Parts: sequence; C-alpha cells; structure tokens
Amino acid sequence: MSTISQWRLRAAFAARLSQMYGQEVPAYTTLVDVAREVNEDVLRTRGADAERLGSISRVTAERHGAIRVGTPGELRQVARVFAALGMHPVGFYDLREAAASAVPVISTAFRPVDGGELARNPFRVFTSMLTPADPRFFDADLRSRLEAFLAGRELFPPELLALADRAAAESGLPEDEAERFLQLAVEVFELSAEPVDRAWYETLEKVSAVAADIGGVRSTHINHLTPRVLDIDELYRRMTDRGIEMIDTIQGPPAWKGPDVLLRQTSFRALAEPRAMRTPDGSVVSGTLRVRFGEVEARGIALTRQGRALYDELLGRVDELATLNPTESRGDLAREVWERHMPGSEEELAAGGLAFFTYRVTDDRPRDGSRPPTTIGDLVRQGWVRAEPVVYEDFLPRSAAGIFQSNLSGEGIRDNDQQGAAYDAAWLSGAIGRDVLDPFARYEEQRNRSLAHVARELDLPDILG
Repeated sequence: MSTISQWRLRAAFAARLSQMYGQEVPAYTTLVDVAREVNEDVLRTRGADAERLGSISRVTAERHGAIRVGTPGELRQVARVFAALGMHPVGFYDLREAAASAVPVISTAFRPVDGGELARNPFRVFTSMLTPADPRFFDADLRSRLEAFLAGRELFPPELLALADRAAAESGLPEDEAERFLQLAVEVFELSAEPVDRAWYETLEKVSAVAADIGGVRSTHINHLTPRVLDIDELYRRMTDRGIEMIDTIQGPPAWKGPDVLLRQTSFRALAEPRAMRTPDGSVVSGTLRVRFGEVEARGIALTRQGRALYDELLGRVDELATLNPTESRGDLAREVWERHMPGSEEELAAGGLAFFTYRVTDDRPRDGSRPPTTIGDLVRQGWVRAEPVVYEDFLPRSAAGIFQSNLSGEGIRDNDQQGAAYDAAWLSGAIGRDVLDPFARYEEQRNRSLAHVARELDLPDILG
C-alpha cells in the first residue's frame, strides 16, 4: 500500500477543511469565488508581474485557517496534529497587547517552513490560546471556574493523536490510515451541534466574545478560513456589490503605488449562526451566536527587522494623524505617510536593507572578462544577479487583533489597573513542547542560502550586504 506524504496530507486537509467550511458558512464560498475572479482578472491585466510573489496556482490553492484553544495541553495536541502535516509553530503574537478591546489570547501560526514545502502547499493555521491567568480579564473565581471547565473537555480524540504521531515520525501514512486521519482531523473542526450552556457562555461573553467562543463550549471549530487574493481592494468592492457586509477597513499597509509589503487583510462580518442553547432549567432552545467570519488576505514582501521597525513607526505616525484629523480617511492619511517615508521600489527596499530577497545568477549577462563585484548591491545593479522578493508567510498582531475586534459584538471588560500575566515566545515554546520559530530567522536563512549559492557560482569568497 502506498504512503501519502505529509505535504499531500496537508493539501488534502486544507481542501477538505475548505469544503466543510463552505457548507457551514456559504458566504465563504462566495468569498472564494470572488477571490478567484479577481485573481484571474489581475493575471490577464498584469501578466507575469501578477506572479511576482507566487505562481497563480499557489495563490489559488493558498489558505490560512484560524482556530482557538483554551489550554497549553490543548495547544500541545494541536501541535501534534499539525506536525503530521509538516507544519511548525512560527512566531509569537500577543493579541492582548495589540487590541484596545478585550482579546485575551496569545497566538502562533503553524505552517511549513521549507521553501519547497511552501511551494507545494503553503497552508497555515493561526492558532490562539486563551489566557485565564491574566487578571486584567479574569478574576480569581472566574479563572478557577474557567480552568475547571477546560480541564473537563476533550478536543482531540486519542485515535487522531496516535495517527498524527505516526505521520510525523514516518513522514506520512499508508492510504487507509491517511483517510482515517483526515476524516478525524476535519471532524474536530466542524461546528458542534451539542447545546451551549447559555448562562456560562454569557458569563464569559461579558468579559470577551473571544473568551466565550473558546471557553464557553465543549469543542473547538474553524473560526475562519482565508483565501489569498492579488487585489484586495477590488475584492472588497466586489463583495460589497454582492450585498455581503464587510468590516470597515482593510487591515495592514495602505493601498499605494509602491511595492506590496507584509500582509493586508479584511473580512466579511461575523454571521449570526443558529446554535442550540441549554437554559438553566435544562431545556434546549434555539439561539444564535456571531463568532465565525470570512477573511481574505493579500501577501507582500517580507520585511527585515529594520524594515519592520519602519513599518511600526509609520503606523504610529498614522495613529497620531488620525487622532489630530478625525474627519479624514485613515486610508488616505496612511497613503500620504507611506509615500513620504516608505521606499517606492523593490530596489530601494533592498538597498536600504528593509526587505528580504533571494538572489540568483542571471543567465543572460554578457561575459566581458570582468570580475564580479563583492557587494550584493553592485551585483544587482551591474546585472550579475537578479533579486527576487521573499513572500511574507506570517502575520501581524495588530492586524489580527483588528480583524478580531471588527467582528466582536462588544468591547468586553479589561481592568488595566491589574498587572498582566507574562507570556513570550520562550514560554510558548515550553507550553507546546517544541520550539516556536523566529520568522525573521527563517527569512534570513532563505536569503543567506541564496547568497551562498551565488558566491559559489561566481567564485566569490564572500558577498557583502
């Protein structure tokens, strides 16, 4: 019997999850259809330039999902499931600090890290964990009740975890076991029909709608699933024209005439979905909850640490201008700031050490007997090598928090007089039981591998930045 490799398991899981979510949330299918239409139009209009940040086949297949869990133990089990799919935790995101309203979660993203694996299937899952220990959101009594509730549930059946461990250890599964693994894995993230304890859910909802979605039910579910689009502004217009209510803004960098960097995201608003509710007298009634929405993303070039510092600085400037000019469009203000302070071309980003590129020796440069220079800037300018932008594969905490906030029914409760519980990437690595990788280090490795290859091809001892 043939073995199904990890990347094929990952691709199959992403496809089945997308099919399931489309059945549960029909507006998601509309979102995927509109994204495909926009991508086809952009490809016709821009030609090869449309695939500058990934082939159209990759962009069309690309998805990121989002899930939420309650405890470090549940997060460890999530990590085992995604390890079966060749996905690793990358990045630490503290949404508590990125949100003005109550979003008591920390997050990481599970994704492939090898360039070849990303090209085959770049599926990633943004995974958030509740923080009951943070007294800004949960007093001692509510924390105790919440932790007891979470300790009494099982999200991932033992059979699924055993198959996941085998797939991770053996880099795949036999066909019949692969099918069983996929069936169980998709079922975990389906919306449960089990009645929700209304009083308990509402207790948590007063603190945070996100906390209620995680700790107010006995299961987890896919919270949103995100296609990738090449023109997110056009998609926003087309979705609105179809009568689908979108959130107020597109999160991330503004639309402008320069290179796309990092990540832009938006979504349609969370829908009122029917859910069975158990009342205090034990009867079950029909109710609705607004927790799931349809997000879409446009990915740009990965920025270096220096570039990211500039990005954060520009966001701060936009915040100041928006406060001083409350009647002006934030998007217009951001565009003005970007056009004054952000380099307007890939060449300038590379020259300033602000963005990540990989490099390859050009095949068509005339050989005139001269020796190649030893700096990457001169090699590019003189035509010895070609710079290709590295796609940003990760997330922005402020944008993620903005999407969460835009789909909340209320601001929740946050006591800023309390000292927040401390979490960081090292803590999260210990909680998961495996290293949470630094995204900057991953991009640096990509760039450095390409430079080493160029140095060998051109017989250079070293290449300077």
